[in-house]
Amino acid sequence: MGNDMLNIAVLLGSTRDGRFGPAVAGWIMDHLTQREDMNADLIDLVETPLPTVYPVLGQPPATQEAKDQLAAVSPRMAAADAFVIVTPEYNHSFPAALKNAIDWHNTEWHAKPVAFVSYGAFSAGLRAVEQLRLVLAELHAVTIRDSVGLQHPWAQFDGDGKAVDPAADAAAKVMLDRLAWWGHSLREARTARPYAA
Repeated sequence: MGNDMLNIAVLLGSTRDGRFGPAVAGWIMDHLTQREDMNADLIDLVETPLPTVYPVLGQPPATQEAKDQLAAVSPRMAAADAFVIVTPEYNHSFPAALKNAIDWHNTEWHAKPVAFVSYGAFSAGLRAVEQLRLVLAELHAVTIRDSVGLQHPWAQFDGDGKAVDPAADAAAKVMLDRLAWWGHSLREARTARPYAA
């Protein structure tokens, strides 16, 4: 499909020891790799940590280490046509490492769609998603209404990383179909009329 392919950055937001996030991210990556309209790039914040000390507003990072850390992530986010954020719920919200990754970037989010795969015990991570919608609106991103929420995720996958409930796979397909529509539409719009925030 050549130039019709959408570049999707999958942002794995948990950095907790013993995290379940890689299983969830692997499952949604499987969905993405099966599609003929999307290329997926997994950005794992454990493998590519970002600085936690910010420079003076408007200034570049102060250290070479910070510049190198950003160089491993920022170009990949800039190249994305759309995003999927994989997040747990911590204390009715989302992880600090994910907020840090969001805050280090600005134009990378502009006029791009964002979908969510969340997980948690009783809430399925949905309160984290509601807060992310508020944050991303400030960055001129467009959040997708249809998301995937996994309740008690530890029981949601078999030994091969496949969902045991067909409803989860069906929800993922709907979400990615919506993401494709918005991804193509907003990419065409940005090409025709560059977005200025």
